[in-house]
Amino acid sequence: MDALEIARWQFGITTVYHFMMVPLTIGLGLVVAIIQTLWYRTGKPEYLRMTKFWGKLFLINFIMGVATGIVQEFQFGMAWSEYSRFVGDVFGAPLALEALLAFFVESTFLGLWIFGWKQLKRGVHLACLWIAVIGSVFSAYFIIVANSWMQHPVGVEMVDGRPVMTDAWAVFTNNTALVAVPHTLFGALAVAGAFLLGIAWYHLWRRRHDGIDVVGADGKLIPGEAAIPGRDKADYTVWMTSLRVGAVVAMISFAGTAITGDLQGKLMFEQQPMKMAAAEAACHDGTGFSVLSVGNLGASNCDDIVAVIEVPGILSFLAKGDFTTEVKGVNSLLGEYKEKYGTHLPDNPLYGERAGQEIQYVPVMEVTYWGFRMMIGFGGIAALAALLALWVTRKGVVPQSKWLMRLAVFGILAPFGANAAGWIFTEMGRQPFVVAPNPDMNGIDQVFMFTAAAVSPGVSAGELMTSLVVLTAIYAVLLVVEVKLLVKYIRGGVASAMPELAHAKETDKHDKNDDGPDKSGDDVLAFAY
Repeated sequence: MDALEIARWQFGITTVYHFMMVPLTIGLGLVVAIIQTLWYRTGKPEYLRMTKFWGKLFLINFIMGVATGIVQEFQFGMAWSEYSRFVGDVFGAPLALEALLAFFVESTFLGLWIFGWKQLKRGVHLACLWIAVIGSVFSAYFIIVANSWMQHPVGVEMVDGRPVMTDAWAVFTNNTALVAVPHTLFGALAVAGAFLLGIAWYHLWRRRHDGIDVVGADGKLIPGEAAIPGRDKADYTVWMTSLRVGAVVAMISFAGTAITGDLQGKLMFEQQPMKMAAAEAACHDGTGFSVLSVGNLGASNCDDIVAVIEVPGILSFLAKGDFTTEVKGVNSLLGEYKEKYGTHLPDNPLYGERAGQEIQYVPVMEVTYWGFRMMIGFGGIAALAALLALWVTRKGVVPQSKWLMRLAVFGILAPFGANAAGWIFTEMGRQPFVVAPNPDMNGIDQVFMFTAAAVSPGVSAGELMTSLVVLTAIYAVLLVVEVKLLVKYIRGGVASAMPELAHAKETDKHDKNDDGPDKSGDDVLAFAY
């Protein structure tokens, strides 16, 4: 067993799982805050129902994100102590701000929002949610600042072999971070949009399947009412509004991720040219973009990879913004990397059994090539599905097809897949560096760190394997718990988040101009738990 490979698998499994919670928390939080703002401004009961239903799902996901995120800090100390020593002086500031400022603000005001439905004035209650949501955005910003420094180290100088931060402003305004932050936020909104669309489609389909809603002679839907609490005409409005909001959010977010992704790609061609060349299977210098390449993507070079379908000029546009500039391919870059950073790992005990081994500068192209395409493909599928959903439901009617309903529900996974594929591509494409070298830092010692030197020397492969198995098992249990909770409350509909509906004590019947505390409805703990 190889301690480094096990440590990488452990970090990948736990972090990808945690990252599945992050975009839904950020994206759904923003959507819920906007919906509650609409309720505050209009007093319409459907907006209150939407706020409580989607807010309930938001809380379940938020709690699970906290539980899975705590492990990340322990991983750095346990499996990556050398890495922690190397980046500690730089990472201390953004990670401290994330924990002590952003997360504390986020959790405090979210708690006030959860328990303040009756105790706080409506304007104050709404402000608590917005502060919590903005805190989650800042939390993401500080984490991305730290990660972006690994992609493009700036604002430091080398002191005794370690980077020491000399310019905090440069670290916090790293151009890599300034592009990655909006890209991440748009990706989060894409997840939220698909989440709303798929679940709303399911409930609209159920209403037709149960005979509550019927289609008139003009092809338009006639909402009905059932004796079951919450399944009235307002319930139809909740789901149709949610579907259309989700579709619009999904399409806007896809456009946003495409624009910011293009900017991110251009930066990567400058800062990490090998990553982007491997993502395009661009083996030789040229201008063409590979739609489909075949060959041994796992080789250490590109000699036997052939582009079956290639579009001239597109690679140049992705890299430089024009259609004629030749972009260096993997084989050309390989020589440059060897000249700059050496051909073999240093003969240093820090590298363990890998000391003196040849450095593989070409990342695993099966991951970079297909990961890049999965990221774009899943995002495009989600946007196309949103466009079709708007067209199909233009008369307020969801088709009775059970298969279409299932496709809409499973479509929720598409933007999750896009986010995960993008994260894996970003991190795996940086190999063999855990801190990638900055090609612009001339005149000083290069700031970079090989992944082989980052793992904890005092932790054995057996210990890492044990923690890998235990953490994976715990995360599997947490996955089951989250899915069961989400499914339970999704199937329960609005009534599952508003027990007061069953007792005919709807809080949305209050005068919208009443700015006093909300005294109606069931106990607040029914919403919280």
